[in-house]
Amino acid sequence: MLAYVYDQAGKLSLQEKPQPIPREDNAILQVQACSICGTDLRTYLHGSSKIIPPRIVGHEVCGVLIDVGSKITGVSAGERVTVAPAIGCGDCYACSRGYTNLCDNLKTIGFQYEGTFAEYLEIPFQAFKQGNVNKVAEHVADEEAVLAEPIACVVNGQEFLRIEKGDSVAIFGSGFIGCIHAELAFLREAEQVIIIEIARNRAEQAQKLLPHVSMLDPSQGQLFEKITQLTNGKGVNVAITACSSGQAQIDALKVTAKRGRVSLFGGLPGKATGFLDSNLIHYKELAVYGVHASTPPQNKLVLEWIAQRKLNVKKYISRIFALQNIENAFHALQYENIMKAIIKPGESSK
Repeated sequence: MLAYVYDQAGKLSLQEKPQPIPREDNAILQVQACSICGTDLRTYLHGSSKIIPPRIVGHEVCGVLIDVGSKITGVSAGERVTVAPAIGCGDCYACSRGYTNLCDNLKTIGFQYEGTFAEYLEIPFQAFKQGNVNKVAEHVADEEAVLAEPIACVVNGQEFLRIEKGDSVAIFGSGFIGCIHAELAFLREAEQVIIIEIARNRAEQAQKLLPHVSMLDPSQGQLFEKITQLTNGKGVNVAITACSSGQAQIDALKVTAKRGRVSLFGGLPGKATGFLDSNLIHYKELAVYGVHASTPPQNKLVLEWIAQRKLNVKKYISRIFALQNIENAFHALQYENIMKAIIKPGESSK
């Protein structure tokens, strides 16, 4: 089968790999759609120390089960499913509390398990045991369902923030994740959402998708003053760094009101540290939260929202690529300002 593989030299390339073999304790998924996330793009550009090579990469997937092992219950061949990629052990302290995304022995599809940028995916028994496999409603398209996983990560991040009616929210970054943060903030009845974006073309694209947000360019200066003015002098109740920028973390603490909440959603590359002013946290009594991946219930919840049409995710799908053209998809994400690239192994190459 065709697959996109991260090798020992830290390079990605299309390769022919053996198709996964059915066993009594696994299931085989024929991949219908997978999508590229920011982590995949960082791996494409800079490599990753978290991936054990050689490894098929990718972790956002929707597909059809073509074989289900005898030890697996609750699903059948022919059903469409998604898979929450962060698979917990079920035994450690974090897993016992329901935080399987923080498992001490976490294994993730595309990192420790083979990933989704392939024609077929082996789903391990542990994924079924931990509830990571969710069925997809018939009326939900493959390319919609595949977006449940990244949106579930946003849900996870916002659970800490307790956004409520009347809140003002600042989001640093206007990519797919930033826009979904805005969508969910509005669902929680935030009064005002401000997106901070330095790239004009990205800001314009986000503004078209989210006409009710206020858009600010930090490169124009006076960001603190502008947000203070927009929020009647108090600053925002919630700030979210939906980008990999240390400067965004610095600015987020500055623009947040006293006793506000800050989410450091976007991880920083490499060993970047030292961007948080602890005195601001101390004297403004700020709550600062991290976030990593998502849990199976959060993935299931987002699938329900998509099925109920609480979220319109189709508008964020910029282009669909055949697996043979996955390099073109990464190029488009890097240079063409597209929002979300979907890969379909069954799509004809163009």
